[in-house]
Amino acid sequence: MKILMVEPGKAPKEKNISGTLDSMQEAVGGTIQAIYPFDEPVALICNDDGKLMNLPMCRSIHEIGDIIFGSFFVCAAPPGHRNFTSLSKEQIERYKERFRFPETFLRIGGDAIFVL
Repeated sequence: MKILMVEPGKAPKEKNISGTLDSMQEAVGGTIQAIYPFDEPVALICNDDGKLMNLPMCRSIHEIGDIIFGSFFVCAAPPGHRNFTSLSKEQIERYKERFRFPETFLRIGGDAIFVL
């Protein structure tokens, strides 16, 4: 399965994984959570406990008003399919651009603040 891997402090990169639960958990370093913040059928797969584990803040997802902690990946999530699938070339390019620049965050008290 062709995915776009997004890691804290790094530019996104294409990666191939088998698409098994184990391969997805390995990619994010723990149990997975799927988030669907965009209008098109793609999922952001992240570590379900990323915030609790205090993983590094990775990217802000303005569409849902939240920050993903730890590495995540983008994959296709076609309606009517039970499994995630590979991104198309166009989707890879679109999300490479969307997540191109690593973000910087500050913690002030218990809040995380995005810094331009």
